[in-house]
Amino acid sequence: MAETEKEIESIRAASKEVSRQFKTLIDANGLDSLKHLQLLILGRLQDSNAVLSHFNVYSEHCFAEVSGDFSRNTRMLKSMKSDLDYIFQKLRSMKAKVMATYPDAFPDESTREVFDQRPDLEVPQ
Repeated sequence: MAETEKEIESIRAASKEVSRQFKTLIDANGLDSLKHLQLLILGRLQDSNAVLSHFNVYSEHCFAEVSGDFSRNTRMLKSMKSDLDYIFQKLRSMKAKVMATYPDAFPDESTREVFDQRPDLEVPQ
């Protein structure tokens, strides 16, 4: 036990010596200035953290309000796309019947090309 206590005492003495020598390397005013700057930065970081936490709560609230509308509008757009696809399919079918029955109904070739083109209505799924 005596050896362990001597070891601990020698470690404490070495620590005190290192600490004393380290204190001589740093100016007390510089240390105070450094401590002040660290406290200032800590305060700013805490303020920023509070603002970001408030913003996250606000964003979550806004998202909760908007998500229902967004889902409903997405479903409506998909429904509208399928309705328009059906309408264009029927229009092409009717045009084909009209052209078969009345070949002179579309005398101008450019007019015929306009009716042959199908607009691109792709909506992402």
